[in-house]
Amino acid sequence: MRRSALFRELLPYQVATDVSVAGVFGLLCLPFELTIGGWAAESALPTVVMCLLFAAALALRRLSPPLALATAWVGATMQMLMLRPPSPVDLAIFAVLYATAAYGSTLVYWLGFSSAIVGATIITGYLFGSQLLSAASWSVLPLAAAVLIAAGFALLLAWTVGALVRTSLRARRTQRERERAERERIEEQERGRIARDMHDVVGHSLAVIIAQADGARYAADADPQAGKDALATISTTARSALADVRLLLAQLRHSEGMAPQPMLNDLESLYSQVRAAGLAVRVDVEPMPPANVPAAVQLAIYRVLQEALTNAIRHGNGDVEVTMRWLPDRLHLWASNPVAEPVDPPAADAAPLTDPAGVTHGIVGMRERARLVGGAVEAGMVGELWVVRATFPFAAEPQPHGSAAR
Repeated sequence: MRRSALFRELLPYQVATDVSVAGVFGLLCLPFELTIGGWAAESALPTVVMCLLFAAALALRRLSPPLALATAWVGATMQMLMLRPPSPVDLAIFAVLYATAAYGSTLVYWLGFSSAIVGATIITGYLFGSQLLSAASWSVLPLAAAVLIAAGFALLLAWTVGALVRTSLRARRTQRERERAERERIEEQERGRIARDMHDVVGHSLAVIIAQADGARYAADADPQAGKDALATISTTARSALADVRLLLAQLRHSEGMAPQPMLNDLESLYSQVRAAGLAVRVDVEPMPPANVPAAVQLAIYRVLQEALTNAIRHGNGDVEVTMRWLPDRLHLWASNPVAEPVDPPAADAAPLTDPAGVTHGIVGMRERARLVGGAVEAGMVGELWVVRATFPFAAEPQPHGSAAR
């Protein structure tokens, strides 16, 4: 049902259940109330109306706690005006007080609490009012106090049970919201990871393809074989990129396919692609990497180095130097290349790295990849060189992985 200020959202079967229970309750109480009040027409009609009011309050208790509370008060007032004693029909009041505490708004919640206290006082005054005003009021005072305490305890007990249910429902709702927020956070991280992989795969492959296509265009007339070799490199690079992109798209479709997971032993093919694009890559690895570098760290190293080499193809103006210094628990990585136009004024070699005026998505991606495995990346101009400096800490894994190729 539609949510509004007075009505809660309930499923159709819940509404049908409440109405059915209220109907059975009214039919069971009506004969008893008619027996007390008499079957004459002038007394039977008010009795029927009173029973209908209490049954309506019972039917509305979950759908609209404020209307149920108001209807119960009208029924109780009519019962007292008819000078009727407490009867089974009053059980509906306990259900209404429970519902105000369990399902009502903050205002209705406290109105239910107030109604329990005021109701117990009114019941006591209704039953013992005339005797308390007489000269012998002291004789009925203990009994009136006992009735007040018992009525207040019973009414407040129904309200308190509803308050406990309200707390439980709120805790479950908070837990569901926390779980939904956690799922959204995980999904956002996964989307970011896939976006970084897509950027790395497509960006690097297109940079190689563009460089090869430009070289083939200029060399086609003078050296036909160089043009054929460039086309072969373009074909191989494009096929590899297409396969990686298909795997990434399969993940986006929630398939069981795994995203590309290059490791350290794939670095040689990465260097070969850059060399095929026309850049000389000088690699210095000292000593050889440990055999137990975690897979996540290997992937981060590969992607950071891939982005650094891609930027060298796009914006560089010379050869690329890669230095990898392996320690027992970390890797220090440097990649540098000259650029056509320095982004910032040249700085002394000892000065900290400075970012360019416009930090690209690739640099942000490198930093994020390193951060996910506990590392850090700096990128910027040092003199006339564009330098990427990275650190990757790692803990040893029991199972060996491949080592890097020089």
